[in-house]
Amino acid sequence: MSDNSSPVIPPLLEEDNTIDAETFMEGVWKNNPVFVMLLGMCPVLAVTNSTINALAMGVATTLVLVASGALVSFLRNHIQKQVRIATYIVIIATFVTIVDYAIQAISLDLYNALGAFIQLIVANCMILGRAEAYASKNSVSKSVVNALGMGAGFTIALLCLGVVREVLGSGTFLGIPLFGDQFQSWVVMILPPGGFFVLAFWLLFFAWREERKEAQQLIAEKG
Repeated sequence: MSDNSSPVIPPLLEEDNTIDAETFMEGVWKNNPVFVMLLGMCPVLAVTNSTINALAMGVATTLVLVASGALVSFLRNHIQKQVRIATYIVIIATFVTIVDYAIQAISLDLYNALGAFIQLIVANCMILGRAEAYASKNSVSKSVVNALGMGAGFTIALLCLGVVREVLGSGTFLGIPLFGDQFQSWVVMILPPGGFFVLAFWLLFFAWREERKEAQQLIAEKG
């Protein structure tokens, strides 16, 4: 006797739209783009000679991250695999141009201080990496939250360098003098070598902290 029953078709997998704190905190701490993945080193070392420059670059990069991630996620089912990288770059370049003109309109002095590094956001592998590795595979809401986390982590890293370099190199914070006239500024901190020195310090600090955490976990497991 022939079996006329129709085959069982498995249900379609539903897209996971769950958003939790881990989606945001991944970029802030666990996979910080600067202190963990060592991405975007060019602006990290170049524009962090003052706090305001570091903050402006961090905010500009975050805006591009969020906007490009949202659009890539929205169009992910319509972008052909063969041209996806070129498409991502065009999307990123479009938002970088918008941010570039916005900063120029808001403050010409800040625009001149950041120089060509605003346009170089296009070449920041952190943004292209987020588009390829995350936004192209997840919903718009998750991509936006993840991009916000990555942008926040990048901004925090820039501020970690910018605050230290400005305080030690100029004796100011956001342009406000912190010390008296007797303060001898460390000029090297606002020069290119200062960026390498401060970055090395922060990398050593986070490496030490991670080793200490692993040692504590090992002691707890043995105990």
